[in-house]
Amino acid sequence: MSKTSSKTDKVKAAKKKPVAELTAVALAAEMPEPVAAPVVVPAEPAEPDAPAAPAAEAQEQQADATQEHEQVAEKSKPPKVKLVRDSFTMPEDEYRVLGDVKKACLAAGYEVKKSELLRVGVALIRQMDIDKLKEIHATLPALKAGRPKKHK
Repeated sequence: MSKTSSKTDKVKAAKKKPVAELTAVALAAEMPEPVAAPVVVPAEPAEPDAPAAPAAEAQEQQADATQEHEQVAEKSKPPKVKLVRDSFTMPEDEYRVLGDVKKACLAAGYEVKKSELLRVGVALIRQMDIDKLKEIHATLPALKAGRPKKHK
């Protein structure tokens, strides 16, 4: 059986699976198979009196190849995450909490920005159970949509 038919069989089988499994199968089909490092075997056994130069050379070549591979891995950086700028409205006392937490972090020797605190909150929300989120959301006061009017 050729590789093409193997990939086709995997894709056909994936059509019957949930989306998460389908993605895993598609990624596995696109991934190249790992290539083992070449093994260097001396052509003739070395004489007992002769130094082990060919074996040392082979080890040195393998070490060089490993270093080159590591350098290439270091050069390939993960893609940059796209940043989104947004504005929102929140009650003044809730906004003040961000400042208070920031001051407490500074007092503890930990510097943090308000936007980073909001990102921590987003990470916590992501881990939260939906029922718990609904419960907390129900306790928040309702806000009018849009920008607040400026006081003259």
